[in-house]
This record gives sequence, C-alpha cells and structure tokens, in this order.
Amino acid sequence: MTILGINAYHADSSAAIFVDGQMVAAIEEERFRRVKHWAGFPQLAIEFCLKEAGIGYSQVDHFAIGRDPRAKFLNKLIYLSKHPAGSLAAVKDRLQNSRKVSSIEKELAIISGLPATAFIHKIRQVEHHRSHIASAFYASPFDEAACLSIDGSGDFSTTMSGIGRGNDIEILDSIDFPHSIGIFYTAFTQLLGFPHYGDEYKVMGMAPYGNPKYVEQLKDVVTLTKDGLFKLNLSYFRQGTQGIITYGDDHTPVVAPLFSDKMVQQFGQPRKKEEPLTQDHKDLAASVQRFTEEVIFHLLNHLQKRTGMQNICIAGGVAQNSVANGKILRNTGFKNIYIPSAGHDAGISMGAALYTQHQLMRYERQPAILSAYTGSRFSNEEIKDMLNTKNIGYTEMTDEAIYNKVTDCMINGGVVGWFTGRAEFGPRALGGRSIIADPRRNDAKEILNLKIKRRESFRPFAPSILKEYVGEFFEYTDEVPFMEKVFPIRKEKQALIPAVTHVDGSGRLQTVDKIISPRYYALIEAFRKKTGIPILLNTSFNENEPIVNRPEEALACYLRTNMDMLVMENVVVERGG
Repeated sequence: MTILGINAYHADSSAAIFVDGQMVAAIEEERFRRVKHWAGFPQLAIEFCLKEAGIGYSQVDHFAIGRDPRAKFLNKLIYLSKHPAGSLAAVKDRLQNSRKVSSIEKELAIISGLPATAFIHKIRQVEHHRSHIASAFYASPFDEAACLSIDGSGDFSTTMSGIGRGNDIEILDSIDFPHSIGIFYTAFTQLLGFPHYGDEYKVMGMAPYGNPKYVEQLKDVVTLTKDGLFKLNLSYFRQGTQGIITYGDDHTPVVAPLFSDKMVQQFGQPRKKEEPLTQDHKDLAASVQRFTEEVIFHLLNHLQKRTGMQNICIAGGVAQNSVANGKILRNTGFKNIYIPSAGHDAGISMGAALYTQHQLMRYERQPAILSAYTGSRFSNEEIKDMLNTKNIGYTEMTDEAIYNKVTDCMINGGVVGWFTGRAEFGPRALGGRSIIADPRRNDAKEILNLKIKRRESFRPFAPSILKEYVGEFFEYTDEVPFMEKVFPIRKEKQALIPAVTHVDGSGRLQTVDKIISPRYYALIEAFRKKTGIPILLNTSFNENEPIVNRPEEALACYLRTNMDMLVMENVVVERGG
C-alpha cells in the first residue's frame, strides 16, 4: 500500500510518502522553490517523494490531503453570520482556498498527464488538526497517549485534543476560530515589530532578556476556562478577520495585522522596523512567552486528569515553542512526550498520510519515527561534478580525515558548513544541513550572527550533544532528537559552553544518536576526544532563506558569507582552495 500525503495551498506546503507502512520520504516545497513558507501546490515535493519511492502517480493507492473544507461547516456559517462586514475579505479568501483544495485531482492530472478521473476515488481529505494529531501519535512510540494540536487555525479549529489508542484517535475537545493561542502569540509578535509569517520564534528568543511583568495584564486578553480550555477577549484583536492569512501570486503567506487599537492602548505602539528593541519590548516578550506557557500547561493538566494518560503527543505551530516544550513534564502530570520533527504545518502531509494509513485503512502501527532525515541527498560524484562545472577547487577525503580536519578548524575558531546525508524534514537543522562551530568560544555567537546568519543578536544557537552526556551538561535527561525542547544547562557547565548557553542559562538541545546520525555523531565524538566537550554549536545552513537543499545552494551560501570551510559528504572546500 502506498500513501502520498500532501499539504497544499497552506503555509509550509509539503509532501510525504509511505510505502507498506514505512515513511520513505518527506520534504517541504520551500526547499525546492527557495521561498520561505511557500504555500502553493507542492509539485516538486510530490515528484521528489515519488522518485524516492521509485513509483509513478498511477501506483499511489491514496492521496491524503491535510485539509477538509467541509469540516465545521455549520460553525463557519454561524461565525460569518455574526461578523458579516468584517469577514467579507476573509470569506472570499477562504472560499478561493477551499476551491483549490477541492480540486486536488485536477492539479494531480495536470502534473501527471493522467486524467482527473484517475484520482477522484483516491483522494482522502483529513481535517487539519486531525492531521497534526496523527503526525504526532502514529509516529510516536506510544500505544496509547493523550494528544494535543495547537496552532493559529486550520479548518476553522485552533486547538484540538484527543486520545490515541492503537489505530484509533478519538477527538475529545476542539476550540473554534478565532479563539487561538497562535493568534494571540502572533498579534504580540507583530506588535513587537516582527511582521512576517513565522516570526514568532524571535519573540521566544528575546523573552529571556526581559522580565514577565505584564502577565497579569495578559489575563484580560486570554481567559482560562474551567473546562480546561480558553477564550480570547476579542476586543484586543482586529474585528472579523483575526488570523486570516492571504497568499499572493508568489505563494508567500502574509498575515494582516491582528491587534486592535485596544491592544495598542494597553501594551504600547507597534515597534517600527528601524526602532531599537527597548527593555519594555523585552519585558513584553517575556510576558507573552510566560503566559503562553501557562495556557499550554492549563490545557495539558486538564487533559491529563481527564484521560489519566502518562504519555502526551503534541503537534501544531505552537508545538514549535521549544521553551514551553522543555517545561511540560515538570509542570503537568504527564511522564513522557513525543513531538514530531515537523510539528508545524509541513507535518500536515505526514499526518494526513498516517491518519489514512492507520485510522482509515487500519494498517498496523509501525516503529516510532525518530529520524528526520527524509529529504534530498547527493553523492560525492554529483557534488564533484557541480564543483568542477563552477571551477571550484576541492579535496576529497575519508571520513576519519574529515572529522580530524573539521574539528581542528573549529578549535582554531573556524565556522564550517556541514552538508551530509539526507536533508531534515522540519524547520530545524539536525546535522544534515548545519553550520557548526566550537561551543566553547565566547565570540562564536557574535561571529555567526553578524558575519554569517546576519540576524538579530539576541537569537540563540543550539547545542548538539551526544545523547550519553545529556545528564552531565543539562539539569534534565531526555531524548530530544528533533531539537524540540529547551532545558536548563547545569550552572557549573555554562562557562564551558558559552556559545550555546542562552542568557537565562538554557539551551535548545539536540540529542545525537549514534544509530540515527552516525556521521554527525562521529564528528562530535572526534571533537570530544580533542576537547573533552561532547557538544557542537549547531545552526541551520542558510542565510535568511530556506535551509539549503542542493550542493549548489550550500556552495552559494558558503561563498557569500564568512564560513571558513564547506564539507559536502567527503568533499572539502576551503578558502583559497
């Protein structure tokens, strides 16, 4: 049985393919289009998945679409009747988008050359949040677990909870648009001067620099309800069209300003792009982050008491908040947690396929998905051919020689572009498409932010740590394969790894497993043998663009920045080489 999952006409469009229960490939369309959060029909991602599976369109049994325009149709009508004027643009946009989703078979016909009738009976539409939940539960190691999906909005829901048992997901509760913690967080992200889709992580990164002194004030913006849910005070948000995302001809998601005049009156004027970040901005960021954590714990504690479950699976855009994720087991009754590598909307394709596979087709559960390496890969021959075409000098070396050379480069203050194996599925580089450096250097963060990443100075870098050493460096021990949690770094260790220690003494770790990431593990182990530190500084291989996908993009990023070395598989490029 072959199932192709698709996230189309929605931010972070993507595709994922499962053959006889196993995920063969999954990738975001943005990696091919080179436009962040690209939101059209993921033709190139689909074709990549089919090629990896070695099949054609006609051999796919089910096309699982992570969107169902029919979901909560009555709720939509009631909402629109209450907000007719303010929602006119929103209605038009939603209807146009729904038509696109409902014509998937026509899109497939165009790109495959097959008639649309070949696809009609193979389309499976899976509601947005059910797809999110499926991406977490069915990929988890748990036979049973409580489940939570939480984001901006999708198919008129913003939050959904349920129970997963074996092959079945039972939905318990959902919250309708516009009551959304994603919208709450985005509105304040915009107020703080970060207007672009996906900028919320900047607020999370800035929060440790502030004091959460506005938390009490924020309780008037969001009310926690006795049934374990929440509701927004809509007077703080722009009427009728909260959370509406529009997509232009370039398929880039654009979020209209979500805050109302009242939010401005209560929390200050929106920061302009050129204005500096004040302490008050940092305090507001800290408050928004702290209160968001309280909302998440409120939802989860109620869910845990209601279900009695020890395991929790979480997905959705808010599940990308790694600071909150790192606190969940300490602040709720849950004992174990699973969050997929693509907890955001790219994971919808994977989730829709998994839902179809297990809930609808009753296919037996498979081993947990603990690897995110499902994307593009390139051979040494392909890499050398590209470099020869561009007249770029290089050296081909054995693995051991590369580990020695790269670690020496980092120890001497160098920054290395590391391109190996398959690209990661999700927004975080996990040693497949990474820029790496020595975490012991006080100046590494400044060098990376100013000379390579060209981004805000407050944003932290992540420690990739050999999983056997987590307890030695962090206050909590857990497997964190997808860099999805932030933990406190032990006080006595912080001075040893200043480049990956955030201002509040925390780090967004990735635990590196020898079986899952053998080459990255071996590199870090080589660094440990030389320095005593089983950690590398890791950041995504990009510069204000999607993470690099092909060798050409890795080379271009290397050449226009101040990286000292580029390693692509067994091929090494150096300055002056």
